[in-house]
Amino acid sequence: MKITNNSVVGLTYELKVSKDEEEVESAPFSVEVRDGEDPFFFLFGNSGLPEKFEELLAGKAKGDSFNFIITAEDAYGQADEEMIMALPKDQFNSQNGFEPNMLEEGNFLPLIDENGFPMQAKVIKDLGEEILLDFNHPLVGFDLHFDGEVFEVREATEKELEHGHVHGEHGHEH
Repeated sequence: MKITNNSVVGLTYELKVSKDEEEVESAPFSVEVRDGEDPFFFLFGNSGLPEKFEELLAGKAKGDSFNFIITAEDAYGQADEEMIMALPKDQFNSQNGFEPNMLEEGNFLPLIDENGFPMQAKVIKDLGEEILLDFNHPLVGFDLHFDGEVFEVREATEKELEHGHVHGEHGHEH
């Protein structure tokens, strides 16, 4: 069966990213590997990934390999200055589940956006009373290099279609 809308797709892949800027041409470095023990499953048409990613996979079947680059423009765009903000440090207290060492520069803080979705903010600087956070997607400004294989393609169950996401292969509710 081929990948079409509302099919459940399992992929194994390595994701590398690179920045293509005039002053720096970085070699792609690996940021995520999903292998046969931990494939990435998603509901096609609702993956939460850049649209281009799904476009490039459409019509493939189990065992097909893929290798493509999604440019930053087609992926998560460029960094937005407005997504960098200073917040009062006392919001990140232990009552809210934050430990002081989580606020070190360069760390990613696990946060929840206003719609209840998990998101990450990168700690840029400790300003004393406040902390400077970058809410841009961690892959903003990067070209995404996907190299992988279609692990599985199957029809989505009614329940999956209803919820818009895939249930774990072991029937765990997420």
